[in-house]
Amino acid sequence: CRMYHAPFDVRLTCSTSNGDASIETVVQPDICVVCDPQKLDDRGCLGAPDWIIEILSPGSFTRDTKEKFDLYEEAGVREYWVVEPGQKNIIVYLLDESGRYQLRGEFYTPGL
Repeated sequence: CRMYHAPFDVRLTCSTSNGDASIETVVQPDICVVCDPQKLDDRGCLGAPDWIIEILSPGSFTRDTKEKFDLYEEAGVREYWVVEPGQKNIIVYLLDESGRYQLRGEFYTPGL
């Protein structure tokens, strides 16, 4: 696995009606981990990384907690962490067998 930090393009894909993958959205997560080297190219990552971490700022709260949550869930990102530095909190979501995020835990980190 390799870890990447912004700016690093992640090109999320979805399947078309004929089964081909098409690029639906390009995002730049704060941190991501990609375990499949086949997904990496000179432009970033094509497809869902295995793990994405977003660090909230006042201007990114809605985008990271709602819009990107939905995008990452739909794309099949297996693990999604939301870091709230102001609250010293980390929220961890894991993708379940049905393809939906389940809250794995919320962790207070006083050293954050």
